[in-house]
Amino acid sequence: MSRVQLAIIGGGLVGASLALALQAGAKARGWRILLVEPFAPGEGFQPSYDARSTALSYGSRQLYERLGIWPAISQRAEAISQIHVSDRGRLGATRLSAEDECVPALGYVVENAWLGHCLWQALDPEVVSWRCPAEVTRLQPLGDGYRLTLNDDSQIDCDLAVLADGGRSGLREQLGIAVRHTPYEQSALIANVSPVEPHVGQAFERFTEHGPMALLPLADNRCALVWTRPPVDAERLQQLPDAAFLAELQAAFGYRLGALRQVGARHLYPLALVEATEQARPHLVLLGNAAHSLHPVAGQGYNLSLRDTLVLAETLLESPAPLGDLTTLQRYLTRQQQDQALTVGFSDRLPRLFGRGESLLVAGRTLGLLGLDLLPPAKRWFARQAMGLGTRTL
Repeated sequence: MSRVQLAIIGGGLVGASLALALQAGAKARGWRILLVEPFAPGEGFQPSYDARSTALSYGSRQLYERLGIWPAISQRAEAISQIHVSDRGRLGATRLSAEDECVPALGYVVENAWLGHCLWQALDPEVVSWRCPAEVTRLQPLGDGYRLTLNDDSQIDCDLAVLADGGRSGLREQLGIAVRHTPYEQSALIANVSPVEPHVGQAFERFTEHGPMALLPLADNRCALVWTRPPVDAERLQQLPDAAFLAELQAAFGYRLGALRQVGARHLYPLALVEATEQARPHLVLLGNAAHSLHPVAGQGYNLSLRDTLVLAETLLESPAPLGDLTTLQRYLTRQQQDQALTVGFSDRLPRLFGRGESLLVAGRTLGLLGLDLLPPAKRWFARQAMGLGTRTL
């Protein structure tokens, strides 16, 4: 029976970021870190038109700078120089700009495959080992840690198990950790599109009567589309021929980037706010979507998870207690409590506010968006939320 100090179940972006944040301190302490991941990382990065992407806030750039890998990530990170927020068919609109906020960019859009490649390349094999492709089929609590049973029937014991295996975590359910599940009665249609005109780093958040829409700048003059629609309508849009889909998208978005000329593969995701009722037990902590899964329109889900990850790493390395000590894990949750509450609230209320059509609410939204341009302190608060700086604890 082999044993490691830390087992990270899920070697995706969150799990790999935690391993990277811990590896220098782990090496000094003689800790061994194991990443268990069902999908093997590619041997090298291969550009793809249809690559899924992540919106990194400016605050997340600062965190990756601390970890020393931002120079690598930035090679394919498309900077967001301006965010245009509007209520379709209404006068209300506001623009946030990096220049006004005195930052090089409000955020960045990075292909997941490239971000993963940069993280995996930075991991030290002397400290971090992989079991991949592999899955944990059972987590058994022990007096001094957890026992992992893998799908090849091998077993590994650890002092601390980190559950970072996504929003549909079967292990979370197996452990009896309940979730608060609040459906939005919407699906997100995700695709990459190409406009005729250069996007010049512009991002668009547009609220429509059917749900919010985001168009984010990507490398090679592509844009990442997140189009929120009622489930039946989203399925209809997914099945349309490319030309018919682009025509409907053009009608909903308009011509701020000229004609939309190409769309890639379309994927659907049902949307819900999912929050684990427990994020820590003795020798166990939940991270990423296993802990909280947010509405994508505000682009805060991964950025919150990254802040959680860095605070967890910092708390573990500061603690003199044995790894997995519950008091230490509770200290981490206390440090992140306000950040999580404010970010979840912001991400939840924004689509609910703009998704309703009552006349008083519509009038209030219009005045609110117009007011942001007239009230610099309010606009700055909104911009700091978008940049992931409004609730910083680091």
